[in-house]
Amino acid sequence: MKPYSPERKEALLRRLLPPECLTVAELASVAGVSTQTLYNWRKQLKEQGSLVSQASPRPEAWSSAQKFAIVLETAALNETELAEFCRQRGLLVEQVGEWKQACLDANAGVQHQSKGLREQLAQEKKRSKKLERELVRKEKALAEAAALLVLRKKFNAIWGEGADD
Repeated sequence: MKPYSPERKEALLRRLLPPECLTVAELASVAGVSTQTLYNWRKQLKEQGSLVSQASPRPEAWSSAQKFAIVLETAALNETELAEFCRQRGLLVEQVGEWKQACLDANAGVQHQSKGLREQLAQEKKRSKKLERELVRKEKALAEAAALLVLRKKFNAIWGEGADD
């Protein structure tokens, strides 16, 4: 088995991405590399956090992390560079714009959500305290009833069964 340079690995794996979008089997037959080797390389790149193709090369099926990586890559690009970047990867400029807006809007509702969660937590605490008070009250009532039963048994034992009147 011959070792492959990192540059060759990267060049081969780039062919799995848009615009070529070759399957692993197609790339293996074209490049003369075993499919298992390509799968291992792709797995290693995924573990390193690189953007590699998934089962579906369509950008619509990409994960949020992959879309965010594209947004980060394109953040400093001007319109011409962005268009070239998108052409190389088989993306639309509008898609990247939508993903960027989604990233910007991601934390917009966090403050509102946290306020709602705090209110919900306060309500749950009140409910919990109410239930605890009710439980204590019922335990006291049960203890009182048990004490009365014990006293009744003692009374009946001392005075007899018919002495209740």
